[in-house]
Amino acid sequence: MRVLIVGAGSTGGYFGGRLLQANRDVTFLVRAGRAEALRKNGLQIKSPHGDVSLQPNVITAREIQSPFDLILLSVKSWSLDEAMKDFSAAVADDSMILPVLNGMKHMDMLEERFGAPRVIGGVCQVANMLDADGNIVQLSPLQELTYGEMGGELTARMKQLDSLMQGCGFDAKLSTEIEGLMWEKWVLLATLGGATCLMRGNLGQIVSAPGGTAFIANLFDEIVAAVKRVGSEPSEGFIRASQAMFAQKDSQMTSSMYRDLDKGYRIERDQIIDDLIARGHQAGLSLPLLNLISTHLSVYESGLR
Repeated sequence: MRVLIVGAGSTGGYFGGRLLQANRDVTFLVRAGRAEALRKNGLQIKSPHGDVSLQPNVITAREIQSPFDLILLSVKSWSLDEAMKDFSAAVADDSMILPVLNGMKHMDMLEERFGAPRVIGGVCQVANMLDADGNIVQLSPLQELTYGEMGGELTARMKQLDSLMQGCGFDAKLSTEIEGLMWEKWVLLATLGGATCLMRGNLGQIVSAPGGTAFIANLFDEIVAAVKRVGSEPSEGFIRASQAMFAQKDSQMTSSMYRDLDKGYRIERDQIIDDLIARGHQAGLSLPLLNLISTHLSVYESGLR
């Protein structure tokens, strides 16, 4: 199976690097500058599971000459439009597009552009960053990639994909409930990202502050209510585990959106917060806490401009 990794950043570069390390047929689609750096310095991964230095096969969009069987898509939400143009020549009738973006808006965009049968569901859990030299630094041992058909079928192509992913140095899971897992991840992203960005601190600092426990509990409840109305209802086990996690006073947990905000980078407000608000408003929900977070992040973004 020929695999195209769209983007060699902290997420795509990590999972693509582990696939390459396991001798899978992997090619990275990157911008010209990143391609030059990777050809010169290789793909460097610094990880609790062991550092690795790889020499990947890299191409730019104009160098795509034939379709790929699997396209693993890992870009920031604002880059999706351009990324779809870049990898369109790699898509055949039987290609699988596996996105690991945040939220659900990207699924609508991909399905509209390439057709729903080509797009499968994906959820990744990994905390990585790029350092100043462009190396991928894994911040915690967690490294999980889950995938499956959006309708829950256990198809032949999913079994083939699962065979490809197994034994590659990360936790690979084939799921028949991937859509529900994607909505549950969105609940976590919106709650943790919204809370840490609004309060400018980690989870433990928020919970320990006066009113902090009630704030994050109310935010979580608001987001769960929205997802129940517009998406897939989270499981009771997920809700209980999340409530316990969001009550931990000693937690150092932050979100990738907060880490980007703290560095003065662009953030995924539209994908993680605003798209959920839009879906909720269309369903008749007011969502006051999410609206407050969106306003706060909009002010931050106006400073970037």
